[in-house]
Amino acid sequence: MTEQPILLWEPSLPTCENARLTDFINWLSAHKQLTINGYDELWAWSVAHIDEFWESIWGYFDVISHTPWERVRNGASMPGVKWFEGSTLNYAEHAFRHRTDQRPALLFQSEHVPLSELSWAELEAQVAAFAAYLKAQGVGKGDCVAAFLPNIPEATVAFLAACSLGAIWSSCSPDFGASSVADRFLQIEPKVLIATDGYRYGGKPFSKREVVADIIRSLPTLEQVVWVPHFDAASSFPGTDLWADALQTPNEGLFFEPVPFGHPIWVLYSSGTTGKPKAITHGHGGVLLEHLKYLALQNDVHPGERFFWYSTTGWMMWNFVQAALLVGATPVLYDGSPGFPDLNVLWEFTERAGIHHFGTSAPYLVACMKKKVAPGQSFDLSHLRSIGSTGAPLPPEAFGYVYEQIKADVWLTSMSGGTDVCTAFVGGCPTEPVYQGEIQRRALGCALYAYDDEGKELPEGEVGEMVVTEPMPSMPVFFWKDEDGSRYRESYFEMFPGIWRHGDWVQITSRNTLVILGRSDATLNRQGIRIGTAEIYRAVDKVGGIKDSLVVNLELSGGRHFMPLFVLMEEGQELTEQVRQAIRDQLRADYTPRHVPDEIIQVEDIPYTISGKKLEAPVKKILMGRPVGKAANPGAMRNPESLQFFIRFSEQL
Repeated sequence: MTEQPILLWEPSLPTCENARLTDFINWLSAHKQLTINGYDELWAWSVAHIDEFWESIWGYFDVISHTPWERVRNGASMPGVKWFEGSTLNYAEHAFRHRTDQRPALLFQSEHVPLSELSWAELEAQVAAFAAYLKAQGVGKGDCVAAFLPNIPEATVAFLAACSLGAIWSSCSPDFGASSVADRFLQIEPKVLIATDGYRYGGKPFSKREVVADIIRSLPTLEQVVWVPHFDAASSFPGTDLWADALQTPNEGLFFEPVPFGHPIWVLYSSGTTGKPKAITHGHGGVLLEHLKYLALQNDVHPGERFFWYSTTGWMMWNFVQAALLVGATPVLYDGSPGFPDLNVLWEFTERAGIHHFGTSAPYLVACMKKKVAPGQSFDLSHLRSIGSTGAPLPPEAFGYVYEQIKADVWLTSMSGGTDVCTAFVGGCPTEPVYQGEIQRRALGCALYAYDDEGKELPEGEVGEMVVTEPMPSMPVFFWKDEDGSRYRESYFEMFPGIWRHGDWVQITSRNTLVILGRSDATLNRQGIRIGTAEIYRAVDKVGGIKDSLVVNLELSGGRHFMPLFVLMEEGQELTEQVRQAIRDQLRADYTPRHVPDEIIQVEDIPYTISGKKLEAPVKKILMGRPVGKAANPGAMRNPESLQFFIRFSEQL
């Protein structure tokens, strides 16, 4: 990155004064006698004094514990740190402490359901009734409740109900295939399944009756299934209870089961594209503290604001959106395609729903940029305070697009984290400027650095492995069915014992900003030089007519390398020699001759996971001759048919 990046946004004095981060600094001064000047000093203190920092988060947010904790943590080395032992709490209890009749609890819209509200009274009544229903089915503390649902209010209600009982939640979105769902839910042996009849996407209906039947047959531990007729309001399913009937269960109101700090709250899953998905289990207290910290201090979400992130129930951002309830904000849910009937649909939704914080994926913003969508000219976005981006590195050009075509004074918070911690390691800071192409800051309490292969910290400006050297409460408490912890250790601690390696390339600048250069496990190693795939995509995105791309580097016998670039063209466009040359020229101009691929090949589609990750590593394995069944799991993919091209191409190689 250039040492003089373009400054895109600076917080105003009122923004800094009103930031919840500023209030936290003032609280530290009053309650802990700490004098801290600015975010960088606060971050440095937070990672140098881990125990004091997380204790202050507990105190600042007035965490409700039914029993006192004995010490902040037991042990300092990862993995295996125990946090706030002795405490007992409940995540759902903290969500309902903000109930009010002054604003809705949830907002919802889908392709076929107009914008609607769910009041706090309605949410409370539904959660209490469904919790009573689950209890009547024998669900209690430690039992698993699984959901096969779209991003609809019923999913939020069911999660809060299960959470209130101390049960363990896990969800998949209905675009998952039956085998992919079974690969996930079989591991956790759910007692109850909540399933939908179907969903609509891109204007098309998708029935899931047969898939649900397959899922039920594959889960021998199920004792009851709840049927949610979203696709067809009059539908039912043999042997199941209707959602509406479950909500009629007599009850005595909300009750919150206190559970230990490390008691599982939910199970999330790795993509499962190269093997059985890892069942990543998080604890009640860990995600509670992390979500309070991130939503309030990094995202600056205030009580009464409306918080939206485009997601499905199969992506960790769905769980993250629920955390808006913890800080007194209103989660905003949308179910459907972000491109139907066109790319303006979510911006129109933002205007209609009065969204203050709009979250999406980097590819969506890039798609809007390429289609020259101009939301700022078409919609009233005066209430919009921030735009969040995650899922992939956001190219600098898309930063510029946000300020030119969406809103000139919006706060752009590019962030990067993962399912592994259900939060972001790096992201927004409301009191610091935004520079083009750079993530603002490392998150508080996250001791993140760039390391070389020898495990040494790299100086500022150099690209290295993203590592976290101190434990965080929201790190997984365990992987399901990983009794000896070997899969957990292999996933994060194999390269650097005792230090979390996340698998991203990161550069920390002299401004304490950050640049993510893609996954380190998909690194392009050409002639001894490591190239991040994000650099390739950034340059290719500048070339007209190209919709998407994927690049891999194959290490062949005799020290040879072959780096093909696969491109998906816009509808009606062809990959001509002129376009190929434009790609080569752009890569040379932006980077080096080493960035230029050996061959540029047109494909009909780029393979993605259901959660929106490009399948770089699996494609590389296929091209290296590995059987597709061992290289990728089609059931975990959005478009498994896209692999057929790469299978044929590998035969040519």
